[in-house]
Amino acid sequence: MAKLVFIVDDEVAISRLLSFWVKDKWHYDIEVFDRGEKMLARLSQKPDLILLDIMLPGMDGVEILKKVKQHDPDLPVVMLSAQGRIDVALEAIRIGAFDYFPKPIDTQRLESTIKNAIRNYDLTRELSLLKEHNKASYSFENIVSADGRMQDVFRLVTKVLNNDITVLIYGESGTGKELIARAIHYSGHRKDKPFIVVNCASIPRELLESELFGHEKGSFTGAYQRKLGKFEVANEGSIFLDEVGEMEMSLQAKLLRVIQQREFERVGGNELITTNVRIISATNRDLAKAVESREFREDLYYRLNSFPIHVPPLRQRRADILTLADHFLKTACVKTNKNVKGFTKKALKLMYEYDWPGNVREVENTIERCVIITDRDFIDIDDFPAHMQHSGESKKFDETAPFFSYENVIPFEKIKEEAIRHALKFTRGNIMDAANKLQLGRATLYRLIEKYSINTKDYETNN
Repeated sequence: MAKLVFIVDDEVAISRLLSFWVKDKWHYDIEVFDRGEKMLARLSQKPDLILLDIMLPGMDGVEILKKVKQHDPDLPVVMLSAQGRIDVALEAIRIGAFDYFPKPIDTQRLESTIKNAIRNYDLTRELSLLKEHNKASYSFENIVSADGRMQDVFRLVTKVLNNDITVLIYGESGTGKELIARAIHYSGHRKDKPFIVVNCASIPRELLESELFGHEKGSFTGAYQRKLGKFEVANEGSIFLDEVGEMEMSLQAKLLRVIQQREFERVGGNELITTNVRIISATNRDLAKAVESREFREDLYYRLNSFPIHVPPLRQRRADILTLADHFLKTACVKTNKNVKGFTKKALKLMYEYDWPGNVREVENTIERCVIITDRDFIDIDDFPAHMQHSGESKKFDETAPFFSYENVIPFEKIKEEAIRHALKFTRGNIMDAANKLQLGRATLYRLIEKYSINTKDYETNN
């Protein structure tokens, strides 16, 4: 779509000249106003740039600028003035003007300013959309789970959203530790700030210090310029130290200093750098045993372990296996442009009884593979990898047996009821908003509320 530029100037000759020049140069759409009040009434059209004269009848340009910035702080406004007063120019820049031009206008310089202003605005909006996407995607309410053990994890997560206590997430590989860390960040008070991930096991030990704390130019062979470390980049936000148990002892001492004093030095540097960053760590090791064997510093262990959260493996929360399988089936169908409707009963039983040593990550990869392989409407046993098929050979499938007879399994009816109760709590009893959140029709939601004997009045206050 063509960009939209508003030109606000009561001098007809100037506005016509600018309008013709902008259209001829970039083929942008133009709207011209002789008063600021008229332009403000059209801000709902979402212009990409405003060229605003300062001396206007009625409300002057500086006052108009203030109102524009109240409407959209990022919308670029270029101020124009025949007066050339430095004090007015400085005031406009202080309020948030992108640039200031005295008349007669230097069109060569204005050309560069317009391009930069619109490009910066595009990038700002893209970043804003990305942040909103991350907040929605990584909110802990969106983590797929039906098992009571994971509900306990979520309750712990809610306790740490709006404070900066150091969190250590325990769990086997693939259980979703990073997803929990992202949920803590994007649901908490630092959600608009950076979330930086460092995998301490995947970075060579000799490079990890530079990755975390940065380095100065010439500090070692190959250090051709200064590099900012992750702790600097994550300032005001959160840093997630995945597999922190793999960090060598010398680096552990430096990490301890950051936690205790909120300061560090770059590799090869003497400048003391302060940081305000939340530290969330994760490990698949037993750090208490690592402390006993002198492989991990005891003082750092207690600093990191201020608020431990344990994410159980799938074999200990089998109620999640089928819920996750259904979720990943839908996402895989979208990704592969296929319409697989579900799983046969034998396939469901195989998935439920398999131990999933790779946990959630293995479920996702396996289901995507099955969707790609199968030519049927329903995934069956022979669509699964051979090692999974063989894992169930010794077990006879009784198709008449009640499927949800296993310990700790929550029936789907209970899942539905809990989802409705959660949506009503989230929307404070607003039926329309809850229906939208659940992607149900209002009539359907009313019918289910009656079926499960839910009293909506219980959710109309702020819980």
